Amino acid sequence: MASGRRYAGKVALVTGGARGIGAGIVRAFVESGAQVVFCDKNESGGRTLEQELPGTIFFCCDVTQEEDMRRLLSETVQRFGRLDCVVNNAGSHPPPQWPEETSAQGFRQLLELNLLGTYTLTKLALPHLRKTQGNVINISSLVGTIGQSRAVPYVATKGAVTAMTKALALDESQYGVRVNCISPGNIWTPLWEELAASTPQPMATVHEGILAQPLGRMGRPADVAAAAVFLAAEAHFCTGVELLVTGGAELGYGCKASRAVTVEDPGIPS
Repeated sequence: MASGRRYAGKVALVTGGARGIGAGIVRAFVESGAQVVFCDKNESGGRTLEQELPGTIFFCCDVTQEEDMRRLLSETVQRFGRLDCVVNNAGSHPPPQWPEETSAQGFRQLLELNLLGTYTLTKLALPHLRKTQGNVINISSLVGTIGQSRAVPYVATKGAVTAMTKALALDESQYGVRVNCISPGNIWTPLWEELAASTPQPMATVHEGILAQPLGRMGRPADVAAAAVFLAAEAHFCTGVELLVTGGAELGYGCKASRAVTVEDPGIPS
């Protein structure tokens, strides 16, 4: 089937769609023939993408505000009469912090965005998705499974997104609603670039990120977007799935201990 017809006649709602992975997902769903509503707190970026992609509708709103999510859903269903897919992409990754540098307040704020924002929109969208036997796609992260140094709050929130995906998949299967998640690895986005810029040696950080994948490159937003359209349009027998889009970053052995760790001699005879 031609890419322009893969999701024709369907309505998709994408959060955090103004840039990076979210913008890639918006673009891919438009190219697949869907009507796309997307939201972001970045109004200028959202308006620019809305003008670039005819047929999309942008709303400036905050996923941590339940009333914003209610309004977003109401406007979407009022305009199109249906809802087929929700992509919970909005989220953030704080700069690297050792555990003692984090705060409970900062952790709560990240939970509100990365986890509770996903929960709230999904809960509110379920009555509409049940009518169409639609699907939910949550954007999690590889590090929610394998961990990441100096990122305890982020890893915890993304691990919870993956776990919540599986629980929702069980509950919603009786209605024919599928719930899956995508766990990207290193995807070159404005956020990745900003995080690299905050390190002492940005180019070395980028190079390290590239070398983390056996494929020898970082992913692109389009790589994650292609996985999202696949889950929505074609993966009809998949629910509760965590789809890794990582370039193989989780494969094989690698150096894990820091130079500060005392190395233990295994006692190999000379």
